[in-house]
Amino acid sequence: MSLDESDRRLLAALQTDSTLTAQALGERLNMSTSQAGRRRQRLEAEGYIAGYRASLNPEKVGLGVQAFIQIVMATHTEQNARDFVRMTRTKAEIVGAWTLTGEADYLLRVYCADLAALNMLVQQVLLPHPAVSRVQSQIVMERVKPDAPLPV
Repeated sequence: MSLDESDRRLLAALQTDSTLTAQALGERLNMSTSQAGRRRQRLEAEGYIAGYRASLNPEKVGLGVQAFIQIVMATHTEQNARDFVRMTRTKAEIVGAWTLTGEADYLLRVYCADLAALNMLVQQVLLPHPAVSRVQSQIVMERVKPDAPLPV
């Protein structure tokens, strides 16, 4: 099913504030509360809305260091990839992981309490992993644009 303009406006509104009630959505989108609620339920059921969560302030919860880590695999076997991906899913500090084209094979987004915790992650988890050949990290100095809503 394709999205119409009202669906797009509803998705944009929810990306900005996922706590909007059907009544508030209806008021924003100039539709009835029940119509806004039904559209939201349909978009959830069809998988356009993947879920809801609170966006936390990393520093307030004790995560003072954000970094991006590029990983180059030692060998490109299916088992190495499976083992590495499994490991990324077990480490809470790794909040995002992507496969890439180009020089690096993976890009990890990590949050750690401090530089010592980042060093432990790199030195004790990533570098010793048998699938990993090289690790290159970039520490975020300042976040100039927060994760933005998707352009719907």
